[in-house]
Amino acid sequence: MANEGKGTLYIISAPSGAGKTSLVKALLESTTEIMVSVSHTTRGMRPGEVDGRDYHFTEVETFRSMIADGAFLEHAQVFDNFYGTSRSSALDMMDRGVDVILEIDWQGAEQVRKKMPEAVSIFILPPSREELERRLRGRGTDADEVIARRLGEAVTEMSHYREFDYLVFNDEFDTALTELRAIVIARRQRAEVQIAAHKDTLDALLA
Repeated sequence: MANEGKGTLYIISAPSGAGKTSLVKALLESTTEIMVSVSHTTRGMRPGEVDGRDYHFTEVETFRSMIADGAFLEHAQVFDNFYGTSRSSALDMMDRGVDVILEIDWQGAEQVRKKMPEAVSIFILPPSREELERRLRGRGTDADEVIARRLGEAVTEMSHYREFDYLVFNDEFDTALTELRAIVIARRQRAEVQIAAHKDTLDALLA
């Protein structure tokens, strides 16, 4: 059963290495009626990617037209490519009672808050700078200068933590996942949500 007639929009942000992707994946596997919004991008499709599952792959001119039409909740240019979150896609899912997750950075979160101030924002943090560096090095794919740059970017990202509604420290994975799920479950137990979902039961109880 959908959690209510209207789903909640969640913004989930984190610095690289904090474990956001793994936590969101586990949240989706352990929680019903919640989905990640599929972004639009102008970059080329990579081997193994599927249009509509990984991204909505979009021509540059089409993307620019969508910007002009106000079709995005947020969008950004990263190097030579554009990325954006469709407003209509997110709202359609929410209208079906599905909670929608946007995995975006603090700048994208800022854009979304201006258009949808009711969105719930969550920031995922590592337990320490040392642990963040250990995780980045543990990937074994980046040179020292790349890791140093990523750490610098992470500090900039983390400096915006006060702008978010909830903070989850990913020290122990299962604990962090429980805390993330607790936020979603608590939002679904709000009186207005439960009244809409169980109106007949409430009417019968008071008859």
